[in-house]
Order: sequence, then structure tokens, then C-alpha cells
Amino acid sequence: MPFAINETMGQYSELFMLLAAGTYTVAFIAFAWDLAKSSKALRAVDLKAAAAAGTKVPAMAGAAAPGNSGGASVDAGAASDRAGSSHLAGPAGRAERPSSSISGKGGASSGPGQTANADMRYAAERRVPARVAVALTVLGAAIHAAGVITRALGSGRVPWGNMYEFLTTGAFVAVAVFLLVLIRRDLRFLGTFVVGLAIIMLVAASVAYWTPVGHLVPALQSYWLIIHVSIAVMSSALFTLTFAMSALQLVQTHRQKTIASGGADKLGFMRLVPSALSLENLSYRINAIAFIGWTFTLMFGAIWAEKAWGRFWGWDTKEVWTFVIWVVYAGYLHARATRGWTGTRAAWLSIVGYLCVVFNFTIVNQFFNGLHSYSGL
Repeated sequence: MPFAINETMGQYSELFMLLAAGTYTVAFIAFAWDLAKSSKALRAVDLKAAAAAGTKVPAMAGAAAPGNSGGASVDAGAASDRAGSSHLAGPAGRAERPSSSISGKGGASSGPGQTANADMRYAAERRVPARVAVALTVLGAAIHAAGVITRALGSGRVPWGNMYEFLTTGAFVAVAVFLLVLIRRDLRFLGTFVVGLAIIMLVAASVAYWTPVGHLVPALQSYWLIIHVSIAVMSSALFTLTFAMSALQLVQTHRQKTIASGGADKLGFMRLVPSALSLENLSYRINAIAFIGWTFTLMFGAIWAEKAWGRFWGWDTKEVWTFVIWVVYAGYLHARATRGWTGTRAAWLSIVGYLCVVFNFTIVNQFFNGLHSYSGL
């Protein structure tokens, strides 16, 4: 009878995971729709404001302004600061602030392509597609939580004892962290990235790493599983956020350079995203927190190894790659803080660190023999 109950709980968990993936998919579409719709709306507002204020707005490729053709610029004479102040109402630091000029000191305009600054607070208005996307993400996270909980009840332990459980729980934590940060910071521009990665993790877990509900090997039946792996999951979730920010930073940097050189703004949706510098600064802060968590992951893993196998370090493949990740992120923090590695170099180093995390939890678990049995394959 207990086995039947466990199997039933496992089936419920899989159903919840499927429903969560479906809800996340709709949320992903809503986030993408928000970026596309808002980009067009902000462009229209800029054109109207520029025409009224007598400014020039660089046209997007393929977008023709009223009275012009072939994407020509709106030419209405001298520039005016009213172009920046006549856009949608709300705090100047919100992520969705539209503008056709880069504000210099004292709020003066200095060029095209303004994006939001580092405040990233919620504005008074709410974009309907973004609001729907966030609501769907909350619903998906609730269903996802039910899947994680039923998996835990079915297995009679914490739900991260193998690769399937690590991916499903890790995806939930990544989405939960994203939603918690949304309370204070307007990071809805990350929605497509975070929710998209959660969908990929759930699909990979179900297709490549599915493992039936069952007990763990004796070495993993320890309270250190709760401590060590839970911190690893949380740190990985934070690294996921910074990976998305670093990728956007590279895109935003390219866009800003293109606009500064007089090119057309072909990535209008990026105007909903903060500047490259703002993304870099926030990514650096979050990486610093995640690095502390990963340090504890490495330390507690060594302590657990001594308890289970009688040694703190044995050059197991999993141990080595956990240390490699620590070294990469330590190098990133050190290079940016003391060596002046900023801009695209810092972004690429952050991305390399996350790729090491992905490699550690996929390739190493599946193809390298060792004492760590997380994949369940």
C-alpha cells in the first residue's frame, strides 16, 4: 500500500509538472507579446512627442513615420527637452520608460536610444500583456510548487536527490526568485529569458532525465543533502538570473553602439530594458550573493564527503567541476572589482561561469563516472 501511494503521488507530480510547463509556455508568449507590443507603442509615442517638440527621432528599420517613407527620420527642427518629459507618466527610473534621447548630466539630452537607469522601479501604469504574463507566471509557479511538493511526499524526502528532481526543483526556485525580485524591481524584461529557461529545464527533466520515485543510495541519505543541495539550487537560480542579464547586456551594448554611430535602432524592444551599465551593475551584485552561496556549497560538500567517504577531497569529477565554477566566478568578481574588467568582458565571463554550471549539472552527471549519483541514469 505505501508503494501504491508513493507511485500515485509521483504520477500527480508529473501531471503538475506538465501543467506548469504549459502555463509557463503561455506566460512566455505573453512576455514576448509585451516586448513586441510595447516597442511599437513606445515608438509611436516618441514620434508624436518628437513631432510636437521639434526633434529628430531615428526611425527603426522598416518603420515609416507619418508623412515619410522607407523608415526616414522625423525632422521637425530644433531639439527640446519636452520630448523626454512628454512620454508616458511614471518615475524616471522605471524599466519601461520610453525616450528618444540619452539623458546627460542634469537630465539634458545628448543622443538617441535612451533606456532605463538602475532604479528599475514599478511605474504608475501597468502594461496589460506584462501584467497577464506575470499573473500566468505566478499561477505556473503555484502549480509547479504542487508538483515539487507531491514529488517530495511520494519519495518521503527532499525532492532533489537525482537529476530529474534537481532540474524540476531548480526551475521552480529560479522562477520563484524572479517573482520575489519583481516585488522591488521591475525586471519583467527578463520574463522571456527566465520563464523560457524554466520551460527548457522542465522539458529536459521529463525527456532526458526522468526518474521514478524511489529511495536514494545510502551515501545520499543524510541531512547534508538538505543543506548542501538546497544552497546549490538557490545559487544556481541566482546564476540563471545573472546569465540572462549578461546576455541582455551584450545585446544592449551592441544596440547602444549602433545608435551612437548613427545606425538604425533595429531592436526597439530593448528600449524596455535598462542600459548595459545598469544591467552589469545589478548582475555583479547578484553574482556576489550567488558566489557566497556557491562557496558554502563547496564547503558543505567537502564536509559531507568526509562524513560519507572518509575524506574531504578526492578529485571526483563532480568535485572538480564544482571548484572550477567557484574559480570562474571568483575570477569574475575579482577582475571586475580590482582589474577594471567591465562591459562586455565582464558579461562574457559571467556567461562562461553559467555555462560551467550547466556543464556540471548535465554532462558531468550523465557521462562521467564518479561517486556523485545525481542523474539517476
